[in-house]
Amino acid sequence: MKRKNDCTDPGLETKELDDPKRKRALIVDDERDICYLLSNILKQRNIQTAFAGSLAEADKMLQLPNYYYYVFLDNHLPDGLGINQIKRWKEKFPFIHVIMITAHDSYEERKKATKDGAEHFISKPFSKEVILNSIVPTSA
Repeated sequence: MKRKNDCTDPGLETKELDDPKRKRALIVDDERDICYLLSNILKQRNIQTAFAGSLAEADKMLQLPNYYYYVFLDNHLPDGLGINQIKRWKEKFPFIHVIMITAHDSYEERKKATKDGAEHFISKPFSKEVILNSIVPTSA
């Protein structure tokens, strides 16, 4: 089922998205341009992407059986702070790799995100290299 805010490449077949060898990333950001930018960068590593514009939508999407390997998480979202979800998500979905991306970078937020389980903390604006260096190599 394709959502209207899905960043998945429309040319892909459903069976390709279900292939367990392919890594998937959930981009949690309310800025559509960030979603597409990250999606295009991740596509270079054969990582399929989907987009959630709020924490509530991300919660629902993380419950899907075809789980996401990466979660690129913005901090300031319409329904709360992304940083406050990291610990809960890591406890509930220990297989995800959370990569915090925010324009509001502070030492305290970096410390909290790392303590709660974020693998990386990236400041906006970011470069393609920073994003690609934040992901582990995939076999896809």
